[in-house]
Amino acid sequence: MHTRSTWLYPFMYKSYWHSLMVSESWEKRNSDFYFSARPDPGAGIGHQLANWIAGYWWAEKFKLRFAHFPFSSSQWEAFFGFGADEVSVKELKVQGFGEVKLPLFDQYNQNELERTKRIIRSYSGEKVVFVCEQDQGYMEQFGVMEDIQRKFYAVPVRKVEKLIYSKDCFNIAIHVRRGDIIVGNENRNENLKMRWQSNDYFTKVLANVLETVVTERPLAIYLFSQGVESDFEDFAGFPNLIFCLDMGVQDSFLHMVKADLLITSKSSFSYKPALLNRGIKVCPINFWHGYPEGKDWILADENGNFQNKALEVKI
Repeated sequence: MHTRSTWLYPFMYKSYWHSLMVSESWEKRNSDFYFSARPDPGAGIGHQLANWIAGYWWAEKFKLRFAHFPFSSSQWEAFFGFGADEVSVKELKVQGFGEVKLPLFDQYNQNELERTKRIIRSYSGEKVVFVCEQDQGYMEQFGVMEDIQRKFYAVPVRKVEKLIYSKDCFNIAIHVRRGDIIVGNENRNENLKMRWQSNDYFTKVLANVLETVVTERPLAIYLFSQGVESDFEDFAGFPNLIFCLDMGVQDSFLHMVKADLLITSKSSFSYKPALLNRGIKVCPINFWHGYPEGKDWILADENGNFQNKALEVKI
């Protein structure tokens, strides 16, 4: 059995022992607290964003100030601009703040939430940056959407970034996750298999979009994925389809963010652009992160059929 699922788990952390050993008088002392989460340097950018978002979200929930951990790549750090108006963990350490790592906690487990709050309170009177354990969960992710959009669109480079989209068209971006989940790979684990969606799903969603969307602008469709065009013969019947199979990762991310309509896959790499996208998003209903309510979020079932009719408006 993994240690995380046993009663022994929190005892692996000095912070938990600290909470058990301090006097109750900590409530009377002034504190200087920050909260943060480190984006996993070995993970993809979608995963790293989930880590950062969890830190930002839990800082607010615990009523603490947020401290920024940079992304593993300086290019991604500059691209997002999330740390522009935040103090960094590195800066706080220079100022004499101590770093305290917290045990993982289940956001739906009240006992674990209370345990975390007690750990935080036990450092009352000290200068501390609390850092989430790696991959601390925050399932919904969209709770920080307004803040990350504000940060993202305030980056000066946004004004000069070049897109292949035509301003005269209604630009539809569709992300088809492939690469690590290619069908036929017998070594795929169950975690990857649940991310698999066939071409049939995406063609059905796209067909439903084209039947439902109302716009005076001509439509242009951009398919973002990995592989070669022959892997996507199912899309041959769609007009004005442009394959973006060799585009760089960051440019692909940006184009998904800036699309007038984005069709996502079961992937953090298109879910995170959806959180930043200010157009319409069409997403698989069965996904491990949540979606906000609103007319610009359309949910599709496993067969590619919509769960609502929000596209039946002129855009």
